[in-house]
Amino acid sequence: MHKGEVIAEKGNILIVDDKLANLKVLESTLEQQGYRVRKAINGSMALMGATAEPPDLVLLDIKMPDMDGYEVCQKLKSHPKTTEIPVIFLSALDDVLDKVRAFNVGGIDYITKPFQTEEILVRVQNQLQIRHLQRQLQAQNQHLSELNQELTRSNQELEQFAYVVSHDLKQPLQVILGFAKLLHKDHQASSESKLTQGLAQIVKSSTRMQQLIDDLLAYSRVGAKNLELQLIDCNIVLTQVLEDLQVTIQDSQATIDYDSLPTVLADETQLTELLQNLICNAIKFCPQERSPHVKISAQQQDREWLFEVRDNGIGIAPDNCDRIFQMFQRLHNHSEYPGTGIGLATCKKIVERHGGRIWVESEFGKGTSFYFTIPVSI
Repeated sequence: MHKGEVIAEKGNILIVDDKLANLKVLESTLEQQGYRVRKAINGSMALMGATAEPPDLVLLDIKMPDMDGYEVCQKLKSHPKTTEIPVIFLSALDDVLDKVRAFNVGGIDYITKPFQTEEILVRVQNQLQIRHLQRQLQAQNQHLSELNQELTRSNQELEQFAYVVSHDLKQPLQVILGFAKLLHKDHQASSESKLTQGLAQIVKSSTRMQQLIDDLLAYSRVGAKNLELQLIDCNIVLTQVLEDLQVTIQDSQATIDYDSLPTVLADETQLTELLQNLICNAIKFCPQERSPHVKISAQQQDREWLFEVRDNGIGIAPDNCDRIFQMFQRLHNHSEYPGTGIGLATCKKIVERHGGRIWVESEFGKGTSFYFTIPVSI
């Protein structure tokens, strides 16, 4: 290995001292260990050299003419190119107040003169190792930040793609479904049972596909536009949701109870969709032998509102509680409980866009509680 390669690897050190004898001793000691050494005999030279070519470490004397070491360190820490360079003070001043001042202006270590060579080398090595690890961490954080930005961009492109594809599929599917329904109606009295069965299956499959496309559109719309945050009275939103679900509630003979709900800073459209999805699920996943009973409540905890939507439905097995918020995760056969497996993923996305969390607690066979939080606005 060439000498230049060793020097570059060990580190670049700037020594600042107005005593030439001290500079020579330190220079010789450090260069023998493979460090690259630069010298400055006053504060002005030190600042010029450090900003022109930032060193990995500064060894700084305190008592110097014109500009003392304290001022030099302050200026180094105030300049963006040199603010992160570790500074070790070397001084004959041994008073506690001098040391405290050195740390207050940004020093990372303090060595009292006369110093031992071994002590200098150990402390220099330790600080350079810390500096090296800090740089590695900064580089890794920068890399993670770039990856996160790329992931965000990719997710946005994927959401836009899903929206466009779903939107474009919807119209031709409606045409297929419309003609299939007409043909099925015209041939219901026909003796050609295979034809009527085939048309019925087309209608059934097309209807399921239409629901899937509608749910995909709903999911992609959550991230496709900026949140329109405003103060929303949740009582008004819930009243509208229950009116929209009136037929479903009557057909299932469901009972919906709710406490007085708070006013929150939210997107009204997305908050409406969130409550509607959770209430629909609570009604749908209920055994036929019992009438659905849904309770909606909220309470303030610290700086957030905690909402609960509790039901008396079939419940969720513990092993499945982590799966239900993932896209297309269905726990039941479509013939038992129809759905696309997108609704709860949409709920999770809505809550997280509002800065909250969503989770589930359930007792299998007895009921489920969905919890979600929204930060307090005021």
